Amino acid sequence: MTHKKKFAAFDPSKPRLTTSAMIASIAGENQPTKPAPFGNALVELAKDRPEIVGMTADLAKYTDLHIFAKAYPERFYQMGMAEQLLMASAAGMAREGFIPIATTYAVFAARRAYDFICMAIAEENLPVKIVCALPGLTTGYGPSHQATEDLAIFRGMPNLTIIDPCDALEIEQAVPAMIDHPGPVYMRLLRGNVPLVLDEYGYKFELGKAKMLRDGNDVLFISTGLMTMRTLEAAKELAKDKVDVAVLHVPTIKPLDVDAIVKASSKSGRLVVVAENHSVNGGLGEAVAASLMRSGVFPTFRHIGLPDEFLDAGALPTLHDRYGISTSAICESVKGWLQK
Repeated sequence: MTHKKKFAAFDPSKPRLTTSAMIASIAGENQPTKPAPFGNALVELAKDRPEIVGMTADLAKYTDLHIFAKAYPERFYQMGMAEQLLMASAAGMAREGFIPIATTYAVFAARRAYDFICMAIAEENLPVKIVCALPGLTTGYGPSHQATEDLAIFRGMPNLTIIDPCDALEIEQAVPAMIDHPGPVYMRLLRGNVPLVLDEYGYKFELGKAKMLRDGNDVLFISTGLMTMRTLEAAKELAKDKVDVAVLHVPTIKPLDVDAIVKASSKSGRLVVVAENHSVNGGLGEAVAASLMRSGVFPTFRHIGLPDEFLDAGALPTLHDRYGISTSAICESVKGWLQK
């Protein structure tokens, strides 16, 4: 589908957005949140795991690793603004028996330190856990900070497991699973006050497993990361128009749970919509489409993702509407597809 920018008309009844909205929480109004689930979960786990060390490239505060640094200052390493050094040093720590948690922004890990991650960490299959904030369109600071292509960059790297958590609960559950995994992991991080969504569904994270959160006969959303929160919201809104929606949450991008995706997509009569906070190139959508084709399953397929372009700077709510990943934009797209 060709992407077209949507510029909403000015509504004087709505509060004027300020520059703080460029870094606002993705939580909706009155939505429950938990503060710094990654940092707090890591501190709790590290009590009994002395091999865990925290490392960052001058971004502890902005990846919630400052909580770990305060609790275990002797196990925290500030590497400065040097992402390549961060990854190479993390590899060295892993060789000495530690489990390094290396944090930065997703753009810096994916674009600036790729070769160091590939050669020093992934090729040696070392247990370095790379945890990166600002995935996809979770900041309004423009292309320098928006990691819209990180999944495409990392999916081709052998030995690397990729996780895209939905909410605070899943981050808390993914941390110990990530630490216990013997190889390298790249996890997209939602930071600060993170929405709490999946508790309503009795959710339990399992590395490499997709989970059906709700079933429905008309539309199947296959989603990951914060887009699972959006698709669950869209499912409730679409139900008001008697559209019956299923949501399959895929938190592990690699290895992909092909069996669960194929099984869910094989149900006849459903529109299958992949939704991701990532470019339409090289992410979950293309991974799902290829898996379905290889399995001989050919549903009516649509894709919600970010366009193949450098995105604008601005307030996040405006950008999410503009690029089609807000709840209202998702509902509008699905209604249009169902009418064709």
